[in-house]
Amino acid sequence: MRSDPSSPKAGFAAEWHEVTVQYPFAKGQAVGPVSLTVQPGERVLLLGPSGSGKSTLLLTLTGLVPNSIPATVSGDIRLFGADVGMRQPWAWAAQVAQYFQDADQTLCGMRVEDEIAFALENRALPPKHIADRVTAAMRRVGVPESWRSCPTSTLSGGERQFVALAATLVQNAPLFVADEPTAHLAPQAADRLHALLTEHDPHRSVLIVDHRLDGLIQHIDRMVVLGRDGSILAEGRPRTVFRAKRDLLASQGVWCPVASALDARLEQAGIAPPVAPLSVDEALAHVDPGTTSGEDVDRAIPAVEAFVAEYTVRSPHTAPDTPILARLVTAECAPFLGPTVLRNIDLAIHQGETLGILGANGAGKSTLGLCLSGLLPLKAGKRIGAPGGCAFQRPENQFTAGTVRDEILDALPKQISTKDKAEHVAGTLAVWGLSGFETRHPFELSQGQKRRLALATLTVSDRWPLLVLDEPMAGLDAHGVSTLMREIQALQGSGHAIAVITHDMDLALRLCPRSIVVGEGGILADGPTEELMRDLALLQRAGLAEPSCARALQWLQRVASC
Repeated sequence: MRSDPSSPKAGFAAEWHEVTVQYPFAKGQAVGPVSLTVQPGERVLLLGPSGSGKSTLLLTLTGLVPNSIPATVSGDIRLFGADVGMRQPWAWAAQVAQYFQDADQTLCGMRVEDEIAFALENRALPPKHIADRVTAAMRRVGVPESWRSCPTSTLSGGERQFVALAATLVQNAPLFVADEPTAHLAPQAADRLHALLTEHDPHRSVLIVDHRLDGLIQHIDRMVVLGRDGSILAEGRPRTVFRAKRDLLASQGVWCPVASALDARLEQAGIAPPVAPLSVDEALAHVDPGTTSGEDVDRAIPAVEAFVAEYTVRSPHTAPDTPILARLVTAECAPFLGPTVLRNIDLAIHQGETLGILGANGAGKSTLGLCLSGLLPLKAGKRIGAPGGCAFQRPENQFTAGTVRDEILDALPKQISTKDKAEHVAGTLAVWGLSGFETRHPFELSQGQKRRLALATLTVSDRWPLLVLDEPMAGLDAHGVSTLMREIQALQGSGHAIAVITHDMDLALRLCPRSIVVGEGGILADGPTEELMRDLALLQRAGLAEPSCARALQWLQRVASC
């Protein structure tokens, strides 16, 4: 499928024509054939399941693939009418600002202000001009002045994303390319940055890959969806694609905005909005009890109730007398070689419990998770209980083997027979959608595939009675998240305790009967997740947001009171 005519035109900001990419030793193509263009001033969203080639396609744009990352590339790739191959990747810096999927690939390990100034210094701009632009970029993104002299290595994963985005935006390039820019950001920060990235500017084009669509999709001019085979599956305006191709996208594991699920429910009830909604508010405005007939509202109620049911806690609450697997008592928590960030922490997690750990970027969630698992020593206080396993925020930090198969084998108990090990490996790879990647090096996988492999190595055996999952949803497509939820619920049912560190309010609400909110150097709240999600003052204070079903719940309450 083509997005635009195949003949190159100088008027495009970016264009791919019949492009294919195949990595060394790979049996099939990672991308293509793809024909796609980006207009000047256009805001384009690139979607697709994990492993569909989204990141690879972006890396071909300046020639990083194949110049820095070996691959065989065919077809025609142009930037502003010029053949990409005419320059080295670094020579496109003035035209293309590129934010990579891993923020650490954008950063160099320097101080925050030096990271942001780096690209401008390479262009030999006057020092005063650089200083002014660095300050302006920090203010636009929301990087605090107090970070200016901090080494980026001391920041949390989400905080490094802030800095990487500032370092990319400061370049003021006519084409901004962003790969998962909000994957590790708290909801309020993600909303702010979505708005920042998608500001309409006729002189700047934006090409963005992101799974977090709510708050973003309303500002997108056109979307392009890659299928599992790396070719274009659908293309057009978001409202059209998400309604007309809804079932196709779902079958491929492509994320859709939450409003699409509500739109489907209303459509089944015969009361769908005339224009496809991109937000829950838009969908509900069509059946507002103050302006819509009582008959239509009555038809909508079961549809809205069914939608809400999809986003409510599915796991049973843990009984108070259930044995405690791990406990922190008056604990002081600090990152490795860093200062204390959390004090007076009293926290227990029970057998068979799934606990949500919520909070803003830099609140100390990851540090708390490592302390809870026993992987990070406490500064003060004590930890009591069984050791825990941890799925790190960066899945690469877990890999030690040379192939996907060996990663799974190394995680299995040594006493298992060779035959049983082979069966365990095959079954685990099938469950996590990694069959066919047995001989691949883990670092060759897409980010979503790396995430699934990291989770698979932790869950393949009963070694860890307690598991701490740090942002497990980052980089996963819709099928990957469904698999994650099933595996967590199965582990919970077998008596494991699971702590889920997440910024995704919907995931926390569906998975975690109980959650804690971390902030201001301690635990701000601890209680049933549903109750915490209704505390708007708490959510605002902690930099969080309501779950997607909140507006639908409020609609049902309004209807009941009428």
